[in-house]
Amino acid sequence: MSEHRTGTREEWQVARDELAKLEAEHAKRNEEITKTRRDLPWVRVEKEYEFDTEDGKKTLAELFDGRSQLLAYNIMFGPDYTVGACPGCTSLGDGLDGSIVHLSHRDVTLICFSRAPIERLTAYKQRMGWQFPYVSTYNSEFAFDFGLALTEEQAEQISEVKEMIDNPPDWLEEWSRQTGAALKDGLRENPSWIAFARENGTVYHTYTVSAPDPFVAPYYSFLLERTPKAQPAEPRSWRKDEYPD
Repeated sequence: MSEHRTGTREEWQVARDELAKLEAEHAKRNEEITKTRRDLPWVRVEKEYEFDTEDGKKTLAELFDGRSQLLAYNIMFGPDYTVGACPGCTSLGDGLDGSIVHLSHRDVTLICFSRAPIERLTAYKQRMGWQFPYVSTYNSEFAFDFGLALTEEQAEQISEVKEMIDNPPDWLEEWSRQTGAALKDGLRENPSWIAFARENGTVYHTYTVSAPDPFVAPYYSFLLERTPKAQPAEPRSWRKDEYPD
């Protein structure tokens, strides 16, 4: 027996109409946020970065693949991860491939970054069946310069990170086992979306957003928000080939 409130079709429609007003307000607010996001100043990327890819070394400009916009997700997969990437980031990666063709036709190149060496990223990409370009920032200052990773000293100075390392909840200890990284190393990777623009041969940094922003896991925030039952509070995730059942 459901513990949720039940009612007539008429009662449902009244409640749904009230919700529609809130959703319309939310949509309008999102339009304002999107405009403000696009109004952010572009910052010229002065430093020359070089990345390891499946096709050899590439510069940041070359990662655009001839388009003027680059959108990348930074998957938590640091050099110290001995088992694999963060399961939550992995589940996000599972949903990206279907967007590639559509973004490409809208002048946007979609890729993912991680700090693990390219050989490990390529093997993990093959295991997961991913098609998007997976780029390594290993032995580069790029991730640290753009807030995609923390140094050990920086992690020590952030109280929330230090608290999670010193007093981890059960789900985070499980996460540590899933990645094969000690929390002091694993939590230095920052799951983030980052965007760049290329204009007249110059590359600009335009936007970054990090977890726990809701859209970091689109399948979770968009689809599961519309299901009848709420999800458990613990942010526990599994890789698609490792679900307990």
